[in-house]
Amino acid sequence: MTWTWQLEDADGNPLPSPEADLGSQGDAESWLGERWRDFVSEGAATAILQEDGRTVYRMDLDAADE
Repeated sequence: MTWTWQLEDADGNPLPSPEADLGSQGDAESWLGERWRDFVSEGAATAILQEDGRTVYRMDLDAADE
């Protein structure tokens, strides 16, 4: 299984995806947890967790700061 993140800006436009092939959902969530502030500063508003290309869930990065 391949876990990846897709990032979108506030208008829903895709941003360049971070290069990461993560081994599990937990690894992917920890990886984003360490980097989400950098992605927000680069214009990301939403992160979409995908497993082998299938969307698992979407997360609003703006709310993560509250």
